Amino acid sequence: MSKKPTTAPLRQNPHAIKEQREKNLEVAIGRQVRDLRKRQRMTGADLAGKTGLSVGMLSKIENGVISPSLNTISALADALCVPLIQLFAGYEETRGCMHVKAGEGAEIEREGTRAGHQYNLLGHIGSNNSGVVVEPYLITLDEHSHFQVFQHEGIEFLYILEGKVNYRHGDQKYLLEEGDSLFFDSDAPHGPEEIVSLPLRYLSIITYPQTR
Repeated sequence: MSKKPTTAPLRQNPHAIKEQREKNLEVAIGRQVRDLRKRQRMTGADLAGKTGLSVGMLSKIENGVISPSLNTISALADALCVPLIQLFAGYEETRGCMHVKAGEGAEIEREGTRAGHQYNLLGHIGSNNSGVVVEPYLITLDEHSHFQVFQHEGIEFLYILEGKVNYRHGDQKYLLEEGDSLFFDSDAPHGPEEIVSLPLRYLSIITYPQTR
């Protein structure tokens, strides 16, 4: 029997907007240095004296005119009593995005390919700050497909686009048809067990921890 989704409130606000960040690294560092200095009620001369920089050089750094060396950034962080990484807090990194047109998803080899499952990867973003990897696939099965059990780390989401299938997760079996979805811990044995109606196409979105 299918389980109704829980109604526990979600922690993330999908409409929240982060404070705008600077796309120029030198400007971002300079603003952070100036803000931290003023917050600590230090003059430019005070900070320059603590770091061994001239007042003029410090002014250029705070205005984003020059690119300070790593040693200089480290000295500024020590003088301001903050972790070095905090001086980069206002910098906006490039965020990955991938657009795949209809029918252009790369066909790839996965374990299920040997069972007659066609996998088309719909996008991929490499190393990122989220801590997770997301793999979205369009999976197509036909009358020649045979079935095997899958088991891997992470969370998986299925959405049926076309057809009907009996899909097993652990000890439970679910009849999935067009418009149905299944969201599950993929560490349990799972996989399609019987195609009820062809053609069968569904989205499979797999997420798992990113290896750093």
